[in-house]
Amino acid sequence: MAYDEELTAMFREALDGIMDVSEKRMMGGICFMMSGNMIGGADRTKDGERRFMFRVGKDNEAEALARPGATILEMGGKRLGGMVFVDEEYCDEAALADWVMLALSFVSTLPPKEPKKKKSAKKKKTA
Repeated sequence: MAYDEELTAMFREALDGIMDVSEKRMMGGICFMMSGNMIGGADRTKDGERRFMFRVGKDNEAEALARPGATILEMGGKRLGGMVFVDEEYCDEAALADWVMLALSFVSTLPPKEPKKKKSAKKKKTA
């Protein structure tokens, strides 16, 4: 997967005004987080396919998959339950806003994650 600047900017704009949203580099691009929990992101495949990714939760998966352009997210042959890809062509501004709201309805139920502590460099003992 590769970073897609235009789709990432669209996702960022759709999240404008939502509290406690941050960005994190992962999965070959930028993912958007709320209280440390992933909401989703955007990418471009090796074939040039542009798509969004949303974390909708397993309870919302059937509803998500019934929407146009949605497919189960698979990475390395492994299905990631509660996560979907949506082709860019199916995500105009209104549809993107609906997808973001579906993802936020799930992510907002999750407890905040504590920030990971940075590993400190071990001091070498000198003799």
